[in-house]
Amino acid sequence: MAISRREVLALSGLAVATSAFAGNNDSLSTPKQDTDYKAPLPDTDKPRVVVVGGGWSGLSIAKNTKVFAPDAEVILVEQRHEFTSCPVSNLWLVDKVELEFLKHDYLQAARNYNYTYFQATAIGLDKEKQILQTSNGNIKYDYLVFAPGIDYDYSRWTEDIAFENRLRHEYPAGFIPGSEHITLKNKILNFKGGNFIMTVPSGNYRCLPAPYERACIVAEYFKQNKIKGKVILLDENNTITIKEKGFQSAFDELYADYLEYLPSSPINEIDLNNKIVYTEFDEFEFEDASFYPHVRGAKILERVGLAKDAKNMMEGNINPLTYEAVGAKNVFITGDARPMGFSKSGNTANSEGLIVAQNIAQRINKTAVLAWEPPTTTCFSAISTAPEKAIYIYTQYSYDKKTKAFDFAGTLSSEDWKKDGKTNGNSIYGWATALYYDMFGDKNS
Repeated sequence: MAISRREVLALSGLAVATSAFAGNNDSLSTPKQDTDYKAPLPDTDKPRVVVVGGGWSGLSIAKNTKVFAPDAEVILVEQRHEFTSCPVSNLWLVDKVELEFLKHDYLQAARNYNYTYFQATAIGLDKEKQILQTSNGNIKYDYLVFAPGIDYDYSRWTEDIAFENRLRHEYPAGFIPGSEHITLKNKILNFKGGNFIMTVPSGNYRCLPAPYERACIVAEYFKQNKIKGKVILLDENNTITIKEKGFQSAFDELYADYLEYLPSSPINEIDLNNKIVYTEFDEFEFEDASFYPHVRGAKILERVGLAKDAKNMMEGNINPLTYEAVGAKNVFITGDARPMGFSKSGNTANSEGLIVAQNIAQRINKTAVLAWEPPTTTCFSAISTAPEKAIYIYTQYSYDKKTKAFDFAGTLSSEDWKKDGKTNGNSIYGWATALYYDMFGDKNS
């Protein structure tokens, strides 16, 4: 089995754009940061808000800035020609949803919410003159938001660039939308048997439950198609990081013969030529794999001097209560590139976008800037597709002024997939559709 040529064509252009925007390939040289020509945008005397990154956070900020400051000019700078969702993509890997459910139109969002979509790559920043440099010219701004997402950090596995590129190309993680999803889907649909290794990094990686959900979905695919194979899930953490009860019971009761979960199993060495993975105490031969390394803030933050090396995650250096970048006037960093311990998930980024947009709008409208507000995380994770069943969590966050630390503040969960699984499974599509409508403004999004 293989994915269709139409799907390959639909995603292949997106992959190149995403890699160029986020700096996902270290073999790329740093772009020249001396563009001296103006972007082809009309002049304006209105306050201009420029948002870099058209993910779940950037789209929310672009929309809501116009909602709360309708007289502002808002420009969304995004390298990709179209949006493809990472949330729900695990179901696409096994043909449960169509690609059209994940793909959406930036121009449609811009039309519906009255802002400008500007297709370009951000390559530099003049903080003093308040100019964003892009591959398609310079843009003067009054307020600037970086919402560029993540990049992968393979340094704990290798310092060899050639070896890293082999990992990226031959065994991609599949957590940045684009070509790696195509590769991963083909791996799954064409798997003939043996060990299929997946990994879970430690730290605040993108979408905490997604690796566990993916392991369930792939194990189910092997089971349904009577493939003599097994998912081996090597987790650096000492336990399942979120929804532990629901995922562990699914591993044990649904996929005992098709999924082996191994916590506290960081990888020490990967032998790609002989297809062997070594942990501290074990070694695993594999027929195929998808290696999910640690994550870090997108490299554009380093290139423009806005990254903070917090344990090498290179996330945005910001005031965590306002999202304002340190040392850069009227610049904000949000979404998965921010350093707070909130979940790096689509829903969290979307709710953060609303908060940051309100903050910017209050400054434009010259009204009092409100106190810090917590984002929210609403997350449905599929544990099977036939029948459709899922587990669910909703949480908010708090801030302790004395310790200057963030923590969970009120969590609701529904992890009993025997009792609530079908209801939660059906809710995945309603949740996604509602958020697509929120970002793109069309019920057919």
